[in-house]
Amino acid sequence: MRDLDYSLQQMVKQSREGSFGTRAARQAILLQAAKTLHELGYRKMRPESIKPKHVQALVEHWKEQKLTPGTIKNRLSQVRWWAGQVQKPAVVARDNDHYGIDRRRYVTGEDKSKSLDSEKLGRVRDEHTKLSLQLQAAFGLRREESIKFSPVYADRGDRIVLKASWTKGGKSREIPITNAQQRELLNQARRIAGLGSLIPVNKNYIQQLRTYERSSMRAGLDKNHGLRHAYAQRRYEELTGWKCPAAGGPNRRALSGDQRNLDKAAREQISRALGHERLAIVAVYCG
Repeated sequence: MRDLDYSLQQMVKQSREGSFGTRAARQAILLQAAKTLHELGYRKMRPESIKPKHVQALVEHWKEQKLTPGTIKNRLSQVRWWAGQVQKPAVVARDNDHYGIDRRRYVTGEDKSKSLDSEKLGRVRDEHTKLSLQLQAAFGLRREESIKFSPVYADRGDRIVLKASWTKGGKSREIPITNAQQRELLNQARRIAGLGSLIPVNKNYIQQLRTYERSSMRAGLDKNHGLRHAYAQRRYEELTGWKCPAAGGPNRRALSGDQRNLDKAAREQISRALGHERLAIVAVYCG
């Protein structure tokens, strides 16, 4: 392993910033960046060696690979984190426009929602995985959140509370319980998990993640981010009384003044439930 690779790995490991998934993604992106720099001729680097020319070289390489603006910005944010860790934040420009990266398109007009197929769910043999999938569909949880979910901690009667250590970005959040199906699911999760989580006592998170991946893929239930889209769209209709644009509902321009106010309030609630800080991100889910 090259010195830069090892040093970046240790930097991520020692920082403890964010959830397990966030740190794993950060490490993967930084190791890929280190590999790219090596291939581009920048050898024998240390984390402290990073300079503006290295950042520019990475961005140009990513553009040549035809990566999407969103992917480039995600990678650049991790390089920005790297620079901050070695006390050289100015190495990476604050504004992504400096690098000529196109603005991200949040609204595509494509409905990416996905329902949880009951027949396929029945093929999932691992009960903990089955419940994780159902929680993703019922509450719009991310995969890591659904696996680490501890009902004895999360269930507060009228809402669930997610620990910061479960979530992307390491921020706790609350999601309201709005129907009997959610309540029954939580009761079932309590029976399976007891005082623990949906990670069995004989496994750690990584081991259960692998079980989840194998079980869901065998059942034809991989690529489950669409369950979050479906939750957001369902919640929008509950809050407004009409379908969101992504599900065939009216465009915002067609709404009355009062309806627009209700639309904005609904999107704010959905944004908080999904764990997003920017209201614009809700447009990805709801149109």
